[in-house]
Amino acid sequence: MDRSVKRHLRATAAFGTVIALCLAVAGVAYLVCPGTPGKSKFMKFEGYIELPKHGSLNVLDYLTISNGTLFVTSESSGALFKVTLDPNHPSLSTVSELPGSGAAHGVALMPDHNVAFLTRSEENTVDVFDPTSLRLLSRIPVADDADAILYVPSAKLVYVANGDAKIATLIDPEKRITVGTVALPGRPEFLAWDFHTGALYQNLEDINSIVAVDLGRREVMGQWSLAPCDGPSGMAIDSEQRRLFAVCSRNATLVVFDLESHQVITSLKIGGGPDSVAFDGSLHRIYCAGKAGGLTIIQQDSPNAYRVLDEIHTHYGAHTLVLDPVSHRVFVAYASLFVPPRISVFSPTMMNDVQRREEEGPFHAPASRQVD
Repeated sequence: MDRSVKRHLRATAAFGTVIALCLAVAGVAYLVCPGTPGKSKFMKFEGYIELPKHGSLNVLDYLTISNGTLFVTSESSGALFKVTLDPNHPSLSTVSELPGSGAAHGVALMPDHNVAFLTRSEENTVDVFDPTSLRLLSRIPVADDADAILYVPSAKLVYVANGDAKIATLIDPEKRITVGTVALPGRPEFLAWDFHTGALYQNLEDINSIVAVDLGRREVMGQWSLAPCDGPSGMAIDSEQRRLFAVCSRNATLVVFDLESHQVITSLKIGGGPDSVAFDGSLHRIYCAGKAGGLTIIQQDSPNAYRVLDEIHTHYGAHTLVLDPVSHRVFVAYASLFVPPRISVFSPTMMNDVQRREEEGPFHAPASRQVD
């Protein structure tokens, strides 16, 4: 081979190596330094709530909020963080911790009792703890891959989605024992309770479907497709307007499902790798967070009409969120590398659509289907 050609190839290879190293360094720097989220005219960034760091990589999972207290689980360390929110300056909130082993996921609170439940997928347990003192009270063995969890007050049961086992475990919260299971036709992900009918809806990630579960009879009472959804994960319900919202992790989509006709009525493209969704019934807004690092804001103009208002750049791995229905704040959990994990806090700034609706009259369904 000609020497000049060899020199050219060597130079090209060296340049390629430098570029690869630069990209690697840039990627690490991006994870280490989250920076300030992108600007939006619809949401104001109020700062970060910093959490304790465990190891070099910290991955947060579910967020649960109640009466000014935020609970955050760590999938990487197994810790549960309790954040007593400062209503005026969220970044000054007090953080306490319940250490643990095995990936921590969902938290279920019993509002009228000082007791809460935490799923651990690697330990295959549901931990019972005191949400005030963060004292561990007991551990309940469950099936493989305990993940999403919810306390259903109408049934007085704690419902646990066991992904790999493809079942739901039912727990008596008073006796703190397993009292039954529900066989599911697919791998369960997130779930939501419809207070209007008392039905519990469970999405099935591997077959792109949703089922309704009758907790009294302890069986599936209906199954429907969520197409074009591919990989349903997070879920939220608008019980008043009879709509269910599911985000789809594999094709970056939000689908709107009619709980009366049992069919998808529309879908929207959202940020990549969506994993969680929340609905603000007062503002008629939907918020979605995804692993690609985007917070998508969607406006519900009517039960059948939706539009994307904005997508805020957040941080890679910031895939879970929770909405405080009182303050309307949105809390988004950030993954971190070498630095402490954190929760970003957003509050709505523009409510033009809500103001316009108030001038035009109250929020209504289309004339063909009036909602009481």
